[in-house]
Amino acid sequence: MKNRIPNSLNPETYLAGARARLNALFARGLVVYVSAILLVVVTIALAVFLFINSAVPNTMTITSGTDGSIFRMTAEKYRKILAREGITLKILPSEGSTDNLKKLVNPKIQVDVGFVQGGEANDFDIGSLVSLGSVSYQPLIIFYRGEPKKLLSDFKGERLDIGQKGSGAHSLALELLKANGIEPGGDTVLVNTVSGDLVQALAEDRVDAIFLMSDSASIELMRKLLYTPGIRLFNFTQADGYTRRITYLSKLDVPRGTFDFGRDIPSEDMHLIGPAVELIARNNLHPALVDLLLETAREVHSPAGIFKKSGEFPVPLEREFRISPEASRYYASGKSYLYRTFPFWLASLINRSIAAILPIAILLIPGLKIIPVIYRWRMRSRVYRWYRVLFELERDTLSPSTDAKKREELMRRLDRIEKTVNKIIVPAAYGDLLYALRGHIGFVRDRLLSEDSRPRHDAEPQSEANRKSEPPCSH
Repeated sequence: MKNRIPNSLNPETYLAGARARLNALFARGLVVYVSAILLVVVTIALAVFLFINSAVPNTMTITSGTDGSIFRMTAEKYRKILAREGITLKILPSEGSTDNLKKLVNPKIQVDVGFVQGGEANDFDIGSLVSLGSVSYQPLIIFYRGEPKKLLSDFKGERLDIGQKGSGAHSLALELLKANGIEPGGDTVLVNTVSGDLVQALAEDRVDAIFLMSDSASIELMRKLLYTPGIRLFNFTQADGYTRRITYLSKLDVPRGTFDFGRDIPSEDMHLIGPAVELIARNNLHPALVDLLLETAREVHSPAGIFKKSGEFPVPLEREFRISPEASRYYASGKSYLYRTFPFWLASLINRSIAAILPIAILLIPGLKIIPVIYRWRMRSRVYRWYRVLFELERDTLSPSTDAKKREELMRRLDRIEKTVNKIIVPAAYGDLLYALRGHIGFVRDRLLSEDSRPRHDAEPQSEANRKSEPPCSH
């Protein structure tokens, strides 16, 4: 007796009590039933989301360009803006656009995002990269000396500095020159870099032309070349043809006097060509940082410039890189109320939580329509299943072979049924079903009792009838 487990600690008793409490809870009404289901689903979704996206990184790395280049200056602007939101942007120097792409596709290099110009993805595996949109145009600018040249093929046989390997100018220059029949190894000398000052090299006849793009050339260098006497800016008179043949290129118009009205630079309307620059990221970049980067890009690149209109950039133009789903959402809806109202970290948490829960809620809408039907079936089944037992018992009562002993057994079965039915818990809305069942149990009991108390004269009337039917005896 000392080792007997108290009823309160008995596992079977505890489980039975727990089941009874759950039955009582879910029998209180449809609202409780549905609310419990929704609470469980939302809790699970939120737990999974918080586990996967527990914190937004507060540090990013961008690969930019050489010191003094437009790419490097743009990265510096990004860093200042992101610092306001508590994000530290590390700037990784590079040789230009091609070098940026090399770093992005190399998983061993710690980098998240970078500037890449169009037309450079053919030789790389870019499956792990996504585009956050185009942020600017990148014109190819050719400076040369001597008589005016109308065609790019006019540079054949000359010494051309096409920029260092890894720069956007180098890769684009090779493609344009090839389209004009000029390739490495011919009579045209293609120089990767000229030692010393480029302007001095051009002026001293050490090179005949210089191909530059803003990913690797500084603003100071371009300005100096524009103002040096005897150095000309090449006009792409075939710009429309280039953009038709090389689809990632755009025609960029430079009206007369754009660079300097007083000195009339350029002295005539000119045309340049160039690809768009895209903000490329690895596909594992945190979604919250995508929003922040695009908001930063909009602040930096939306003002009007020489080669763009106000608000023209950033823009989701899909070319070689697929647009990030998060970027597509941003371009479609813009900066949300949450990011305008709350600090970045809090808005990001709320936004991602909604994004995780909303699809589940949408999937639940059809299910919620089925829940009332299931609920009604559940409540009715608690009552109706006992009618089958009651019908079987009543048939046994009416059986001709039922004797007094059998009726006693049937009565005990009926008592057990009634005790079990009395423990059924249903909402008040379904109380009529339960009361009707109890009434029918009473009806079967009354019938069973009436059969038990009825006098049995079946044998005697039968004998009397038989006697009346017998013929009289003859004497």
